[in-house]
Amino acid sequence: MTERVVDTHLHLWDLTVGGYAWLPPGSPLHRTFTAGQARRELDAAGIATAVLVQAEDSEADTEFMLAQADAHDWIAGVVGWVRLDDPDTARRQLDRWQRHPAFRGVRHLVHDDPRADFLDLPAVRRSLALLAERGLPFDVPDAWPRHLRQVAGLAAALPELTIVVDHLGKPPADPAEFRDWLTTLRAVAAHPNTVAKLSGLQRPGEPLTVGSARPAVEAAVELFGPDRLMYGGDWPMTVPHGGYGRAWEVLSALIGELPAPDRARVLSGTASAVYGAPERVR
Repeated sequence: MTERVVDTHLHLWDLTVGGYAWLPPGSPLHRTFTAGQARRELDAAGIATAVLVQAEDSEADTEFMLAQADAHDWIAGVVGWVRLDDPDTARRQLDRWQRHPAFRGVRHLVHDDPRADFLDLPAVRRSLALLAERGLPFDVPDAWPRHLRQVAGLAAALPELTIVVDHLGKPPADPAEFRDWLTTLRAVAAHPNTVAKLSGLQRPGEPLTVGSARPAVEAAVELFGPDRLMYGGDWPMTVPHGGYGRAWEVLSALIGELPAPDRARVLSGTASAVYGAPERVR
C-alpha cells in the first residue's frame, strides 16, 4: 500500500505522569510506552504520522501528550481531555489547550464513567456545545452498548459538533448483539456530523483476523462511506494481541480492497478533514 497514512488513534503513557487506573496490574500494558517505541512501530508499517489520543481523564495526561508533540514532528495532533461535566472548567481548559497548535480534539473515557447518562447530562451538553463553537471534534470511546445508543441523540442535538466513534463503538462478537450494534450504528451514521474509526476491533479471547474484522468494517463502509471513516492503529492496546504489525496487516488488507480514492480518504483524507492534521513528518 503506497498511499500516505495518518494513524488517527495512537496512545502514549508514562506511569510516572498519570495513574492510568484502568491498566490491569501485571498485564503487558501496565508499563510506560514511549514516543520512541511508537515511532519504531510506525516505521515498520511505513506510516509517517499519527494523532495521539488521551488515555486518562486528567490534565497531566494531556500536558504529557502536548509535550510529546513539541518534541516529535511525526505527531500530527493531540486529542486531549477537558472536564465536560463542568462547563466553566471546560472553557478554561479549552482556552489553555488551544494555545497549543497540536491540540485537535477532546475525548472523555465514558466507558469508565459511572454515570450511564453521561452524554445526556445538561452540563456535558453545554461543554460539548463549546467544542462545536470552536470547531473541535469529540471522540467517544468503547461505546457499546451503553453510550453508543446516546450518540445519535447527541448528534441530532448538536449538529455543528463532529462526533468521532472510536473503534466503531466496539462491535460485539455475539450474532444477536452484533445485529443490535449494527442497528444502533446505523442510527448514528444517519447523522452527517458523525465519523468513525476503523480501529480497536480486537475481540476478547479471539485472534484479530481479516475474517473476524470484515463484517464490522464492511458495515462501517456501507453506513459512513469513506469520507467519514479513518484508520487507527490503537497501539499499544494491540500489544497483547500481536502488536501494531498484526492490527495494521488486518486493517490495511480490508482497506486495500477499496478503490484507490476511497482508500486515500480512509487512510489520510478524513483525518485531515476532522483533525486538521498538518503534514508533520520527521
